[in-house]
Amino acid sequence: MRLDKYLKVSRLIKRRSVANDACDAGRVMLNDKVAKAGTEVKVGDVITINFGNKDVKAEVLSVQETVRKEEAKEMFKLL
Repeated sequence: MRLDKYLKVSRLIKRRSVANDACDAGRVMLNDKVAKAGTEVKVGDVITINFGNKDVKAEVLSVQETVRKEEAKEMFKLL
């Protein structure tokens, strides 16, 4: 699954366009490397998102195309 879509489906970022912009600006890292929006996400990857002055680090636990709002938190584990 594409990184920007994963960020939206898992609700780490609310909108796909915002996720895309964050990737283009270099604020999203996948396994400690700056990642583009089209980078493939796999189970076990670690995503780091720079939100202003804080970083959010999450490990990918599952990759699903669609998920209900209540179950979105089960797609990742915050580190």
